[in-house]
Amino acid sequence: MRIAVIAPGAMGAAVAWRLHQRGAEVAVTLAGRGGGSAARAAGLATLESEAALVRWAEAVLSILPPGEALGLAERLAPVLAERPGQVLYADCNAVSPPTVQAIAAAVPAARFVDVGIIGGPPKQDGPGPKLYASGPHAPALLGLRTHGIDLRVIEGGIGAASALKMSYAGITKGLTALGSAMALGAAQAGAAEALRAELADSQPALLAWLQRSVPDMFPKAYRWVAEMQEISAFLGDIPARDIHLGAASLFAALAEANANQTPDGPIARLTNFYRRA
Repeated sequence: MRIAVIAPGAMGAAVAWRLHQRGAEVAVTLAGRGGGSAARAAGLATLESEAALVRWAEAVLSILPPGEALGLAERLAPVLAERPGQVLYADCNAVSPPTVQAIAAAVPAARFVDVGIIGGPPKQDGPGPKLYASGPHAPALLGLRTHGIDLRVIEGGIGAASALKMSYAGITKGLTALGSAMALGAAQAGAAEALRAELADSQPALLAWLQRSVPDMFPKAYRWVAEMQEISAFLGDIPARDIHLGAASLFAALAEANANQTPDGPIARLTNFYRRA
């Protein structure tokens, strides 16, 4: 199977590399991408454009920041229409069920699969994330398992895999947001060291988890804004939807702070609070 991965960001490039190293025929494009993508994709086959990738591929894996997922599908729809029914289009992005259904509707000529990724990018010889797939064409992606991808087909139509991803990320990334917000609040009120000591005493496992997850979030915060908005949309009329709208605002502020760090800014305060020592 010829597999196109769009785009070679941190997750996309790592998935492409895992497939390549395990014998799959993989290609990416660097069109419109920055130097970081070029470095991550070094050694992978590259084509000149997204359209060229789709014309070449038997399967397209869309792995993007969630706010870009629908736009990509709309751009690729005319090219997919040149080969009706021939290309698997797997949307692997952190979007809500209504959004993934809109993405599927945008590419009617493709055999669409809803995919939710849970876990971090695969590392050399590491296990990698799980890819949960749903929809009538999901079994067609099971061949990825022979190339080092832990793909699992779950029951349900288009939207089921995205619902799983939204629920899981709503817990894990929501907890990262909560841990960040409360640490900043404690620091602002002069109670940071007392809170840290209490967490170490009564919640050591939670503190250890936050010591990993909060610093790891800083360079990703800009991508988590749209994801939190998608989780809020997923919750619909449930009052708790506002929790993740608040998390979106927090991650937007932390993304800005990470790009413009100061000695006493929120990134410095969180780094100090969640220090390992």
